[in-house]
Amino acid sequence: MQRYASVIRIPQSHREQFERHHANVWPEVLKVLHDCNIRNFSMYRYGELLFEYLEYVGNDFASDMKKASENPKNIEWRNLIAPLLERVEEATPSEHWHIIPEVFHVD
Repeated sequence: MQRYASVIRIPQSHREQFERHHANVWPEVLKVLHDCNIRNFSMYRYGELLFEYLEYVGNDFASDMKKASENPKNIEWRNLIAPLLERVEEATPSEHWHIIPEVFHVD
């Protein structure tokens, strides 16, 4: 299992809409996450920062993320959500959510 964490900005003007959508995530999107080996997926908000944490239980993260990115229902969901978010300054051109390093973990 691999742990991933990432951050993105959520302007205050989009916060309510974002949280309303995430209170009722489409079942098809949840299925895509599961089918692509994502488990224990959480999001937290701190001011204008969103932090997400997930555990990946598959063997090929890049392949599973490609599969997720090509799913029509997931594309529809992303097109709904992406305009509400803004990249953080540290994000690379290929990142929407900026992956951040783990600095401590204990089981």
